[in-house]
Amino acid sequence: MQGEESHQANKKATFGGGCFWCTEAMLEDVEGVLDVISGYAGGHVKNPTYRAVCEGTTGHAEVVQVTYDPDKITYKRLLELFWQSHDPTTLNRQGADVGTQYRSTIMWHDEDQFKEAQTSIKEAAPLFKDPIVTKLEKLDVFYPAEDYHQDYFKHNPNAGYCVYVIQPKMKKFKQYLGGKLPR
Repeated sequence: MQGEESHQANKKATFGGGCFWCTEAMLEDVEGVLDVISGYAGGHVKNPTYRAVCEGTTGHAEVVQVTYDPDKITYKRLLELFWQSHDPTTLNRQGADVGTQYRSTIMWHDEDQFKEAQTSIKEAAPLFKDPIVTKLEKLDVFYPAEDYHQDYFKHNPNAGYCVYVIQPKMKKFKQYLGGKLPR
């Protein structure tokens, strides 16, 4: 009908940028992001547990699955935020968190995301002194993490990891966004 706006259906994106508590905390208040779920993907074990993933035997990465409104934020913009949310130049490590479960990964859902992610890596490369080691992996299955991992930073802002790791990352991320996370 004339005068009606066309709305796209909500979409999903899946990213691994180290500990999922950090990535979740940074992305969940971004305008256009509707939901962020911490979970596991990219491995060979069905229904993995946090303990098994931390042991490094499942092949899974800690990831977040982002549901977003493409009328308010693009996949390209989410990729730009992903580069700012972690160090994509360290292989299987973010700070003191070490292991393949902390790998930098973009888990693409379709060919369009794959192509955009490839382009984004090339565009982001000059921003970093060292080469980007982020893996592009086709998302097979996403397993939500246990309930106590969801909204971890919101529920545990005074926990040691939140104070010493997440809060400094959030501060840097907010500076990148001009001092605030729009909502």
